Amino acid sequence: MSDPASEPNSTAMPPKKTRARVPKTVWDLVFTLLIPILILSPNMLGSGISIADQVFGGGTTGNVRAYLLAALIPVAYVLWDLGVNRNVSPVALIGGAGAIFSGALAFWYVDGFWYAIKDSARSYLTGILFLISAATSVPLFRVFLDAASIGEKPEDRAATQQAMRDPGVHRGLVLGTVVFAVVDLIGGMVNSVVNYARVTARFGSDDFNAQIAAVNAVMRVPGLIISLVGVFAAIWFVQRAVKVRFGPDASLLEPAKLAAVMRERGEVRSEQAGPV
Repeated sequence: MSDPASEPNSTAMPPKKTRARVPKTVWDLVFTLLIPILILSPNMLGSGISIADQVFGGGTTGNVRAYLLAALIPVAYVLWDLGVNRNVSPVALIGGAGAIFSGALAFWYVDGFWYAIKDSARSYLTGILFLISAATSVPLFRVFLDAASIGEKPEDRAATQQAMRDPGVHRGLVLGTVVFAVVDLIGGMVNSVVNYARVTARFGSDDFNAQIAAVNAVMRVPGLIISLVGVFAAIWFVQRAVKVRFGPDASLLEPAKLAAVMRERGEVRSEQAGPV
């Protein structure tokens, strides 16, 4: 009798391993940070290779073309990601609009002070738009929180939207939006100061591209930390307003739990409550 394990089609053969998917965060870093830095580098990874020289012919023209390529690759990646995932949520559309804005600014050839302003223009624009929205009936931070509940059950999502329309919670959303905007503006100013101090070469030169690459690498983590501080501070103000209004167990980040608390308090409107 033959050994079943030795048969080619035997059920004893181990199943094929599925290939692990690369996390999206890794792809984000590759296309928005690593590839642009490599393109701008006059000595890629110490190999002596320069995209500006070997691909674009060197000189001012080669450096400008390398600069544009490095600036437009993140834009193309963001737009490609939106198209592939067909994500038309307000948050995704805001991100896509910001990417297009950054891409357009790449064709503004400046150095020194104006480059420092240009490199932070997206943060300045975002901060200003959030501040303006805080004076309207739909502060932009509400859009972000509303997008987080898209995948929830309809009755839970409806309860979340009802809670955000409450006057007390709305004041928390306004305050959170203002805090987020102020922190984003501070982050932009910090980035401008660093760029002004470290990007001192003339636009189109080897040193200019190299200095941009260095600043991008240096500022990625501090910039991310500043952004997270703004997000968490804004969430804290909103959550505090929700708990004051609906009780200590209520959380806008947990729609099902919030809906349950609102039902217990008789706060859910009958047309939105759905099956209990």
